[in-house]
Amino acid sequence: MSARDLKGSGLTDRLSAAADAKAALLAKLKPKPTVTDPLFEQRAELRKAEQKAEIEGVRNARAEEREAIRAAAAEALANDHAAIAAAEEAALAEKRGARKERKQLTKAEAQAKRDARYAARKNR
Repeated sequence: MSARDLKGSGLTDRLSAAADAKAALLAKLKPKPTVTDPLFEQRAELRKAEQKAEIEGVRNARAEEREAIRAAAAEALANDHAAIAAAEEAALAEKRGARKERKQLTKAEAQAKRDARYAARKNR
């Protein structure tokens, strides 16, 4: 018995087996027909809607942050103006108080002078 008889294959059998193996390898590499998802369009629209909603949410959040910063800046500016006005008002009130005090002193001095002259006339 020869080796060829043990395997039970001749040249043509081996060639056909090699051709079948090669065809199987090529079949693996061939692109398969695509299966289209019937809900693909709906899912794409849903993804777009979700993206738009997310973008809109981020825009709104950023707009609110900017508005809060603007409001805080405006409030700080108003507080600064109020503090300056209060300081000016206090300085003006202090000046008025000093002027009133000077007037009172001059009035009291004038009264004392008058009283002194009257007393001097009475003593003569």
